[in-house]
Amino acid sequence: MKTISRTPMFVAVSMAAALVAAPASYAFQEQGTNEIEFSGGFTHVSGGNVGTVYADVAYGHFIAPRIDIGLRQTLTYNFVDEGSDTWIASTIPFINYNFETANPNLRPFLGAFVGAAYNNDDTTGIAGPAVGVKYFLTDSTAVVARYRYEWFFDDVTFKDATDTSDGSHVFTVGLSYNW
Repeated sequence: MKTISRTPMFVAVSMAAALVAAPASYAFQEQGTNEIEFSGGFTHVSGGNVGTVYADVAYGHFIAPRIDIGLRQTLTYNFVDEGSDTWIASTIPFINYNFETANPNLRPFLGAFVGAAYNNDDTTGIAGPAVGVKYFLTDSTAVVARYRYEWFFDDVTFKDATDTSDGSHVFTVGLSYNW
């Protein structure tokens, strides 16, 4: 029988409670606003032989009221029972466009990125689209849910951009702070 972790359920319920209790006072970030975002997680399948720890930190700067540019650094580490552990990191410059909604706390965004993914053995290019939403709990702190699709490439060709078998889906949830 597989064991089901209660941690994801606890996190989801806690975030839902925070969203309901949040005041509606957020205003758009102004040009010159800085943002730092942290997310992370871990997984281990019950009965499996691999565990994974993931960390993601990003710094962004608003060059206009709705447009931020920045740099994201990720690290994924796989713990392999009775085998060699592996890691992969990525350094990803990005640009995001933030949309205004009727709810002053809710900020969906659409973005793009291009960078590099690497480990001890290899370095490859990485690029793709990103979409997500920020929900501000205070004027400067938000819960962030983000999805991105990553295409990996060694050289840039049209085939790389259409071959969805050579990429990965990445979903993260974290916190951001603006100043």
